Amino acid sequence: MKKTLLSLLTLCLFFYSCKSTREVPKAPEEPAVPDTEEIVEPIPEEIEVPETLDEEEKARNPNTPKNIEEFRAAWIATVANINWPSKPGLSTSAQQKEALELLDFLESHNFNAVVFQVRPQADALYKSEIEPWSYFLTGEQGKAPEPYYDPLKFWINAAHQRGLELHVWLNPYRAHHTTGKEISEKSVIKTNPELVVALENGMWWMDPAQKGTQDRSAAVVMDIVKRYDVDGIHFDDYFYPYDSYNNGKDFPDDKSWRAYQAAGGELSRGDWRRESVNVFIKRIYEEIKAEKPHVKFGLSPFGIWRPGYPESVQGYDQYDKLYADAKLWLNEGWIDYYTPQLYWKISQLGQSFPELLGWWKSENTKQRHLWPGMNVGGDGDEMHITEVINQIMITRGMLPQSKGAVHWSIGPLLKNKELAKAIKEGPYRKKTLVPPSPWLDNTPPEIPNVTVNENLDKIEMTWGVEDDADIKKWVLYFKYETGSWDYKILNFEKRSQSLQKEVGKKKVQLEKIGITSVDRNGNQSEFIEIKIN
Repeated sequence: MKKTLLSLLTLCLFFYSCKSTREVPKAPEEPAVPDTEEIVEPIPEEIEVPETLDEEEKARNPNTPKNIEEFRAAWIATVANINWPSKPGLSTSAQQKEALELLDFLESHNFNAVVFQVRPQADALYKSEIEPWSYFLTGEQGKAPEPYYDPLKFWINAAHQRGLELHVWLNPYRAHHTTGKEISEKSVIKTNPELVVALENGMWWMDPAQKGTQDRSAAVVMDIVKRYDVDGIHFDDYFYPYDSYNNGKDFPDDKSWRAYQAAGGELSRGDWRRESVNVFIKRIYEEIKAEKPHVKFGLSPFGIWRPGYPESVQGYDQYDKLYADAKLWLNEGWIDYYTPQLYWKISQLGQSFPELLGWWKSENTKQRHLWPGMNVGGDGDEMHITEVINQIMITRGMLPQSKGAVHWSIGPLLKNKELAKAIKEGPYRKKTLVPPSPWLDNTPPEIPNVTVNENLDKIEMTWGVEDDADIKKWVLYFKYETGSWDYKILNFEKRSQSLQKEVGKKKVQLEKIGITSVDRNGNQSEFIEIKIN
């Protein structure tokens, strides 16, 4: 720290003395398979500064330059090949090309996270010793990609190189989807028939009350956490299945229910089912934190806990139908972020977006991240675009301490170019950092040592820290005389940057700069201002 402050003092003296829905993307043509899973993306050397700064720019960060946090994510679904890959059995090169196009889209539209489905039906879109390769990947359950690569490793590397967090999305109980074709000998349905039940719509489901089910799904989660550099683990709303999957009939778990009663169990059947899920959710959170505390655990429950909460809300009762006590999990803080699926419009009677968001906010007693799920599917007309933009702005206003949203899904954003353009040119105009999780870690990282030099019409900066093991990003803040603070978020590999000393026809002078380091939990280092003139 002393060395850092001395460096900054030297800089200040230097400058004082001299003025210096679900749409499937079209399959692209196949490129050559890269030799490595590493993807290198060039970063421009120059930061472009507008010639004039309008009133909105001036008001954005008038005094505190560090307020630049908002979670911006999109789901990428692999079940039924909703988003990726566009169909089963594509070559490795085609799969990778499609993946990079999706990630490039998110990066260029100023998102900072992706929620990527890796376990759609007790299978794997990664190398697993527990479950078979996914049918949705290769067209045959148990068959690896050819030429071989590990899709999850590829996605993680590519996402991180684009400044995106990657959260893996798993379905904890679904054993077979109706679009999953034939059931292979490697399926849990064949290897562990005692864990699964058949539903009348053709799906198979693992019994959540079975200890074997809980152990298997927990092992899958922890295998990923231990072996991959993921930023989060994510579950959605499929706990006990929707009753429509079984033609309205009760979930067929008579065997495990009778075993529970025979062992002296006293809970009602509904409470017993809910307790089975509760125990599992708490277990997953605790096991993740014991292994890698920085890996966030997120849940995306159905948007209504129960009809009547709040009073005017009507609709499906997940507490009674899915046996998901989603309010309890939020109250207890068994998650790091919550993404209730609020897929309704702002003005919709009985399921109003802001009304439901306000209720979930009131239940967030542990002050975890509340980043609602938003439905971006629709016609893409002006009214739809306005609705999506307004929902983002409402979320910012209601949750100013930890802004964010997750969009269902990337498909409509790709299809509706006017919607994507409106989001990018509107609320997502600038890149942001993922908000930190202070209950996990609130220790700021080391302040960067900064070296500044003049070179003709530019100010050149280089920086670094002594211990950079946990540093994931840098933020370069800069202020010109007639404007407010602006910033550029840079990936970890970037250690230098140039800024023009003066911009515009009036030769507006660069006045101040500052550089912060950002750790993987989103904590920023202390900001120290360096005056240029």
